Amino acid sequence: MSEKENEVLFEKVREFNTDNREDDTNTAKILGEKRHLSEPLSADEARRRMSASSRRGFIVGGAAALIGVFGWRWMPDDTKYKLLRSTFEFNERVSQLFYKPSRLAPEFARSQITRPNRVNGDLGMTGEFDATSWRLAVGGLANRSDDLILTLDDIKQLPRTEMTTEFKCIEGWSTIVNWAGIRFSDLVAKVMPEISLDKLPAYVSMTTPDKNYFVGWDIESIMHPQTLLAFEMNGEPLPPEHGAPLRLASPTKYGIKQIKRIGRIEFTAVRPRDYWAESGYDWYAGL
Repeated sequence: MSEKENEVLFEKVREFNTDNREDDTNTAKILGEKRHLSEPLSADEARRRMSASSRRGFIVGGAAALIGVFGWRWMPDDTKYKLLRSTFEFNERVSQLFYKPSRLAPEFARSQITRPNRVNGDLGMTGEFDATSWRLAVGGLANRSDDLILTLDDIKQLPRTEMTTEFKCIEGWSTIVNWAGIRFSDLVAKVMPEISLDKLPAYVSMTTPDKNYFVGWDIESIMHPQTLLAFEMNGEPLPPEHGAPLRLASPTKYGIKQIKRIGRIEFTAVRPRDYWAESGYDWYAGL
């Protein structure tokens, strides 16, 4: 902006302030806000004050940023851990406060499916695996002391549910996927028909057949109507890299909680282990 244009701008500002000093219709007057208008300033004085204010803001902001960076670096590791853990626990309490099983995540048309769908990890799925011999063990049932063993055909006997939802990774990317399977709540109704929701154990633990990957869920989240035990993806049988023969799919949690190739499900009253939570991530990991 040229010096002449600056002069015009300053004159317009002065005219506005002068014209509105006694105007009862200005915003501050209407809202009853206190305000103070300085005496008219020369262009040089206005420039000097604005320059000083800008420098002061830059210095204060820079100093605050440096204090934050070096303060975090010098902070003991156990203090950092406690601070992060307290933050995660606070976020979990807030999420649970606003959680409602009737609040559904958006669903999309199948024409909006992202192709190809990105793969989000292979923990618990390395090594040889014979899908034909796969079985799902369900433990912690109120009506039996041993595990209930189910085949994929057994699972497919339950009501089929299909949804096209957004899969979100904790790394920041997302993709739209069509899932088909059974609601987790339908599995619970099948294996523990006599137990009401308020009497169910507080948590669910899930592990891969090799036990190298494991997640924990709270019972309220996993009973959400959009939490599926999925065996199809985008109209096809679930691919091995996406967790065949059976995986968890839910738009209410990040991908780290949507375990692939589930080998065992256990209902428990104790908060179960979670792979990424043991590495410092959020146990709840809800959206």
